[in-house]
Formats: sequence, structure tokens, C-alpha cells
Amino acid sequence: MNTETGTTLSTEHTLRTFVEFFEERGHRPLNGSSLLPPPGDPVLFTTSGMHPLTPYLEGLRPHPLGRRLVNVQRCLRTTDLDEVGDSSHLTVFEMLGSWSLGDYDHQQSLRWGFELLRDGFGIPTGRMYATVFGGDDQLGPDTESLRTWAELGLPVESTREENWWSNGPTGPCGPDSELFVWTDPEGTPPQGTPTTDPRWVELWNHVSMRFRRYEDGRLEPLERPSVDTGMGLERLVTVLQGRTSVYDTDLFEPWRRLVPGLWEVDEPSLRLVCDHLRSGIVVLGDGVRPSNTGRGYVLRRLTRRLLTTLWRDDPSRTVSDLPVELVEHTLDHFRQSLGSGPVLEQLRAEEQRFGRLLERGRRVLSRREFRGPLTEQDYAYLHDTHGLPRELVDGGLLGER
Repeated sequence: MNTETGTTLSTEHTLRTFVEFFEERGHRPLNGSSLLPPPGDPVLFTTSGMHPLTPYLEGLRPHPLGRRLVNVQRCLRTTDLDEVGDSSHLTVFEMLGSWSLGDYDHQQSLRWGFELLRDGFGIPTGRMYATVFGGDDQLGPDTESLRTWAELGLPVESTREENWWSNGPTGPCGPDSELFVWTDPEGTPPQGTPTTDPRWVELWNHVSMRFRRYEDGRLEPLERPSVDTGMGLERLVTVLQGRTSVYDTDLFEPWRRLVPGLWEVDEPSLRLVCDHLRSGIVVLGDGVRPSNTGRGYVLRRLTRRLLTTLWRDDPSRTVSDLPVELVEHTLDHFRQSLGSGPVLEQLRAEEQRFGRLLERGRRVLSRREFRGPLTEQDYAYLHDTHGLPRELVDGGLLGER
């Protein structure tokens, strides 16, 4: 909610506000934000906004667009699949990012971050809190960030591990400072600190990438320190629109309006179905096709998880009923050119494959040797020989076990 105008900021308005704010300050927008990482990258999907920029943040080579960059990067994390269904986790999400590749310092990034949240998004200063690195056995506290937040009038909490960023045990790293916003549906005034009250929600992380850690634990300053910031679009929109769940924002408005009329499921299941369908559309839009390995297997797993949820109560449910409006809404939001026809065709084909797999699985499990409790050898045989993963065998769609 923009407190000055009393209006709710839409997702598209939020996106434009973020990008234009940094463009006005000399940042060049990055073109393309595919889920697919650059050639040669071993990961299946891009998992963060900074992922494609790692060589430039390490100072290995200059970026062709310059030293100030801004981007909206779509990401996919399979590690969160089991969390989907709660109020915040999504399989595919977007990260808003800004970068200084050896240009302005961390303190300038903090001042701009505060300015955008306060003036661009209308978040009152009294609802903001910052955290900073308080020092450890190797380094002292981040006194510069402490001083910057004091000048801006924000309360600050010092931590250790919570405000130290690294991408692994070795490589570039450094202290970070996080901006939190108070959220309470009952209107309770802000209280506590980010580590003592969960109503303080982290919005924006500003990393001062100034060291390299070696295998022996040693830290050496980088020749060209950089700044990397990341803010989840969906979490930001949830806060700005005064919602308690990302599924209640305008991002999911058409899904919440249309899906319950098609399939009657409980709230966690509805969220999973909406997320997995939406994520599958995005993955298809980036050129991935279902398969038994790699990226295609992730897409296949998403499709089969949502079908398992739908068919658990009613085997007649089908993705053929999915309104074209939802496919087009998703493709438009992620600015993907693949039409709704090919997307629906792929989803229907994958649904048919899964149906055939279930038929075959029921026949296999009806054999005498599988009527009792299954052993680990049985599970291995069913998976390796018949393509029946354990979660499917135990999931109820193949019969009670």
C-alpha cells in the first residue's frame, strides 16, 4: 500500500518502479532473464539473480554493459518443492537485483535501498528495521553500515552468520545488510527485532562482496569490491499489497478466480496446483520439454505432482480443462513468446504419459509378490525396471498399500 496515495501497487507497477529507479541512477537493464543458465554452467536452472553475474562480481572480466546493472531474473529452486503449499514458497519466482561492479560502494547501495522503499514504495520509516554484520573471529563489525543506518534514522540489529554472505565454502563473500519491514494483519505497532519477532519480514539483502575465502579459511580482500542486492518480487508485492500470502496478491488473482471453479481442493492443494501449473508453463516457455533426465525431469516431476494432487480425489480431472486465460496471463507476465497452444499440448501429452504409467503400475503391483509390505529391493526394482518412483508407489494412486 502506498501510504501517500492510499492505492495498492500492482505487480507490474512495482516492477517498473524498481527498474526505473535504478535506470535513473545510471544502471543498465540486463536483457533476458531465462531460467536456463549460461552454456557451460553445471546447474539445471538459474537459482538467484546474481548467478549469471558471478564471473563479473568476482572481477574476472568486465561486463559488456558497464559497471552499474539492474535486472528482474526469474529463478527456479527444486529445494523448495516440499514447502510449496504454505503462504510464501513458490517453485518459480522472480528476483529484483541491482549491482555495482567495482563502481559505487556499499553505503550508497544502502541509501538507495532505503530511498526506494520509503519514497518509491511508500513504506514508512517507522516500519523498517536493518540488520548488519556484527563481527566474528576474523573480522570486526560492519561499522560503516551501522553509521549509515543511524544517519537514515533506522533501528539496527547486529548479527553474525545471518549477515555474512557466501556462495559456498570458498569464493567471493562479504558482510551484508538486510532491510526488514514490519507486517502485522492486526495492526500491532512494530516491536521486537528481526531475530526476535517473525512479523519483521526480510525484503532486501545488500551484499558487500569484498573478500575471497580460500580452502584454508583465509580471507583476502578482492581487488575490485562489488555490491550485489537481491529482493524477491513476490514477497515485496505481498507486503505492498497488505497480504499474508503470496497467493492472495494480484499475481495469482486469475488463478484464485478460475481454478476453484474447475477443481474443488483444500487450500494447500490449491496453492500447489496453481504453483506447479504456473511453474510448468514458465519452464515450457523457456524451451524445456518433459524427459527422464535433467531439466526435463524437473518439469515432468512438477506435472506429475500436480496431477497426483488432482487425481487423489477425482481421477477424471484433466489439465485439458485449464483455461487459456491462465496460460496467457503467465506467459505475458514472464514475457515469453511461446503461445498457449503449444503449452497446453505439452501438458496434455504429459498427462497422457502419466496416465499410462499409472495403468502399467497398477498391473505390476497387482502381482502376488508385491501384495505384502515392500522391501527396499522391491522399491529399487519398481523404479529401475518399471519407472515407478517410491513416492508414486506409496502415494495412493496405484491402490492402497
